[in-house]
Formats: sequence, C-alpha cells, structure tokens
Amino acid sequence: MTGPDDLDIHCHADHVTRPATLGISQRTVERYVRDQIKKPRPELAARIEREVKKKWQPQIRAKVKKTAATTGGILVDTRARFGYTAAPGTTDDGRLRHLTVALPPEFAGRLFDAQEAGASEQQLRDIPAEALQEVYFKDRGRRAGGLLVELTDIDHIEFHL
Repeated sequence: MTGPDDLDIHCHADHVTRPATLGISQRTVERYVRDQIKKPRPELAARIEREVKKKWQPQIRAKVKKTAATTGGILVDTRARFGYTAAPGTTDDGRLRHLTVALPPEFAGRLFDAQEAGASEQQLRDIPAEALQEVYFKDRGRRAGGLLVELTDIDHIEFHL
C-alpha cells in the first residue's frame, strides 16, 4: 500500500467523477487534471484510497473467485477432527489432523456459490469436508472407496486463493 506521500495524482478529464464524494471541489479536481497539484493532503489521500478500494476491490475479488472456481482451485489449511464412516474392520475413530490441501476448481465454485446464497455454517463445513474426502482421503477415487468423512471440531480453517 502506498502512503500519502507516495501517492501522485494524475487525473484525466474523462476519469474525473463526483468530486463531492472525496470532499473536494470541482476546482480542486481541475487543478489535479492540469497537474497544478501533484500530491494530495494526507486526509485526501486516505479518502482517495478508500474510494478506489470501494470501486475496484469488488471487481478484483470477483475476478479472483472466478479464476479459482473455473481453473485455479483453492488451497485449504485446516486443523480439525475428521470423523470417518468406513468399511467393517477399519477404525472409524475421529482423528485430529492438520491438513493443507489444494482443492480443485469445482469445490471452490461450490463453496463460493453456497456462501453467496447464504448457506448455513454446517453447509459451508460440508463442502470442504467432501472436497478433502475426495482429494486427500480417497485420492480422487484411487483408494478408500466406501469412506465417508465428516469435518468436526474445527480448530482453524483458512482458504487461500
């Protein structure tokens, strides 16, 4: 992040909108456009930064989410107890594990969609549990065919795009 002293303003007439939003006059905007004023006061720099984030951050987040949901996937880091339902003769005792696993895009998309739809905490917990079941425990269908995994007692869970 740049500080107020590092922020140079170079405006172009077609990009100047709503000076009142920044708490400045149209005349001040015109001075920036003509490069008569190069660096804003610290409080104005903070307002400019806030307005830029307000406008651009949602667009950037949406683009990153779209990439994660279509091609990139997400990384999940969790420390939680995993409960198991498995074939007879195997243990079904829950175990506390710390896992960091890259999840494929389809699970990222489901997680984002559920979050935007206002899913419950349990529904949001079920998606990474299923993803970890398929990717980590079942190795994408190469082992543990009948295994069902439940994510319980979450110590922490983080998602990285």
